[in-house]
Amino acid sequence: MYKAIYRTFLASSIFLAACSSGSKEATPPPVAEEHDPNVVEFTDEQYKTVGVQLGSVTPVNLSNYIKASGTIDVPPKDLISIASPYGGTVRSTNVIEGKFVSKGQVLATIENPEFVQLQQDYLESSSQLSFLRQDLTRQEELVRENIAARKSLQRASSEYNSMVARVEGLRARLRIANINPANVRAGNFTSRINIVAPASGYITDVFSNIGKYIGANEVLANMANTSNILVRVKVFEKDLPQVKMGQTIRFRATGDSVERNAEVFLIGKDIDTDRTVEVHGRIVNPVATLLPGMFINAIMEVGTSTVPALPQAAVVQSGGKNYIFIEEEVKTAESDSSGKKEEGGEKHYSFRRIEVGVTVTENGYTGVILPENFDMKSKVVIKGAYDLLSKMNNSEDEEEGH
Repeated sequence: MYKAIYRTFLASSIFLAACSSGSKEATPPPVAEEHDPNVVEFTDEQYKTVGVQLGSVTPVNLSNYIKASGTIDVPPKDLISIASPYGGTVRSTNVIEGKFVSKGQVLATIENPEFVQLQQDYLESSSQLSFLRQDLTRQEELVRENIAARKSLQRASSEYNSMVARVEGLRARLRIANINPANVRAGNFTSRINIVAPASGYITDVFSNIGKYIGANEVLANMANTSNILVRVKVFEKDLPQVKMGQTIRFRATGDSVERNAEVFLIGKDIDTDRTVEVHGRIVNPVATLLPGMFINAIMEVGTSTVPALPQAAVVQSGGKNYIFIEEEVKTAESDSSGKKEEGGEKHYSFRRIEVGVTVTENGYTGVILPENFDMKSKVVIKGAYDLLSKMNNSEDEEEGH
């Protein structure tokens, strides 16, 4: 009997223990709330310290534009090849690529014994011209006094005119060679001539060196007069109807932090194989740092329209994308750690990050392309967006560190 009672008690104990164990296993552990990576919070103190300001998307009149790329260029009339009119050996040169030279500055010295012969011919011809002038005067007097025949006068006149032509030709050749005829008449001969800059500009290419023989009209160097530099951009065929003379091209050269302007003055008529047309713009207020061949990114203003826009500071960039922050809710802490309710609890401001597209930035506003489901009544952070982005990025780094 006692054994039967013991077995019953033991069975009951085991049953109760099993039920107790089953009930514990059936209770699920608390699940941590999943954090939304596009949401960031500010405490009331952070909110006030940053000075967050809220606004809304508003329609603003901004420029329509066409994106384009191109280069800094110069007109053909300002691309200059520097050459010697006569052959010779380079005896000195001070041309270096990228160097600025002024009009009339000596760039190189060429030596050739033939220069001496040219000066000798000029001096001899000048002396002979003086003799022929005197002979012509004498023949005119003799003819007036009927002492000499008119045929002698005609011969003297012909010889004199021929020598005038020869002297003038030699004088022109001396000037082409930058040799002063007055120095030659004074007996100052030279075997060297100077090659001077025909205009002010920058040296772009150098093809000569000291000791090298160059032929007549062989190019020693190339230079560009940058006082009339322009931009040359390529516009796609589909955008060409929007391009008009006088429109503004806003461009930025590679490595240049300043946005500059140019004005369209020439629209190409030839469509390239890539279906683009070249458009030329005259740069407004050109500077010396803009050099031919520089690559530029540009936008062409083709009119204005009213578009959704925000103050420029409201749009922030991260990872090559553009974002804005909207206020989601303001929460107030109502209980402490013991679960008791408190009055005047600390506020927490919650903001959501939203990816947007951007169009043009102008007069402190940036045109935005909003998601389809965007509520135009949303309160957008127009001051403090970078602080929110910074806190969000720091939070992500901390989570990855753990």
